[in-house]
Amino acid sequence: MSWIVLFIAGLLEVVWAVGLKYTHGFTRLVPSVATIAAMVLSMALLSWAMKSLPVGTAYAVWTGIGAVGAAIAGILLLGESASPARLLSLGLIVAGIIGLKLSAH
Repeated sequence: MSWIVLFIAGLLEVVWAVGLKYTHGFTRLVPSVATIAAMVLSMALLSWAMKSLPVGTAYAVWTGIGAVGAAIAGILLLGESASPARLLSLGLIVAGIIGLKLSAH
């Protein structure tokens, strides 16, 4: 269950990371409120998952999901580069996340 909660926390990190783009420096109310809500919920779920997962593993997986998800969202939603080097780098992050999951006790 902790891994599922951590995965959801990571997805919410993607939401708030992309949401930051739409807040325009927290000058737009609705995107700002949604972004802050996603931040708070993401952190709360991360904290809950850390009750039974190693801190380093949970944090690395959370940030990895957020980083990969935000990069993919940037490619799909914001027209950011999808160069082979960038995609390879994202693949390496995913490999690291999988490795951490498999090596966790």
